[in-house]
Amino acid sequence: MKDVKIAFRKPIFPVSEALQQYLEKYNRTTKIKFLYEDLLRFSDSVRILDKDGKDTLWLGVLYPEYEFKEIEANLNKIYTLLHSDGDIATLPYLKVDTIDFCTFGNSKPFRVRVRNVLNDNYTYFYIKQADASRIFGLELEDLLSPNRINFLVYKNTLIEEHILGIPGDVFIQKHLFNCTELEKAQISKEFVKFNERCLIGLLGDMRSYNYVVIPIHDFDQVIYRIRPIDFDQQSYEGNLKVYLPQYFKENNQMVNMVLEKLKPSSIEQYRKEVRSQIVKRVTSSQNRFDELISIMKKDNIAPEANVTELSTALRKLTYDVNFKYCKTMGEIIETGIKFVLRNYKKEY
Repeated sequence: MKDVKIAFRKPIFPVSEALQQYLEKYNRTTKIKFLYEDLLRFSDSVRILDKDGKDTLWLGVLYPEYEFKEIEANLNKIYTLLHSDGDIATLPYLKVDTIDFCTFGNSKPFRVRVRNVLNDNYTYFYIKQADASRIFGLELEDLLSPNRINFLVYKNTLIEEHILGIPGDVFIQKHLFNCTELEKAQISKEFVKFNERCLIGLLGDMRSYNYVVIPIHDFDQVIYRIRPIDFDQQSYEGNLKVYLPQYFKENNQMVNMVLEKLKPSSIEQYRKEVRSQIVKRVTSSQNRFDELISIMKKDNIAPEANVTELSTALRKLTYDVNFKYCKTMGEIIETGIKFVLRNYKKEY
């Protein structure tokens, strides 16, 4: 199977005034005056290796003591906003254990680990450069998928909660072979559904390290869910295959398992289930969805050539002539969702 290539890094798109107002309306903003650039003031760093001694591409960063105290205080406040609606009663018991920096990827994120000293439980969250297309991706995931997303924006800074799960590449390499045949069939079903959601929501570059597999114990069985953790390639590329995880070589084992475990009729059934579920979610959040798409349609988050290439490919795939008239990625998303609504509303 040929691999899908992404030739260039996607630029970071500024948050427009209209998107900022939308985020404020739906409580996605914070007034804590702490910027991504504040974390760039580290004085030293060390490479972080995994258990096998391989470079993780993350750096553990260190700060002068007088600066770290101020940084830690702000990070603890951000933690309370993400997890306890800003309850300051827990602040005395919070400690920032580590701050890591990743130079790989467009957003160059910081990963913060906050620990509760009373019980030693800890939680991660991420601080990144705010990118309009990434924010659109987070919101669409929250609206269209079964997963809720918690994030905050302050000026040019994006704060994201940590999504629990086993990284897809780790799961494929170290856990998949231990699964029972029944579990493999269930994972295959989830991969088909995940593949379909990515296409409808135009979430690209879902290589195995950009999603997690979540095992859930249910009485006498373990079921699995798949959800994305990286929204950098939202509605940007023109190549339709970028939005289909099945075309990335890192997912070949998953694809082969789907072909082995599921009949074509079952695959089509699961795809229809996803479309019907998306219809329910859109219709139950119609006003919010319409507001988001209205803003996205006016935002320039992809080159014109990419929009033309993608709309042409989707027109050929769906035989829907409406894609021909799309001028922005927001219009493509809207046209795709309208196509799903027209064709699958009868499914529920």
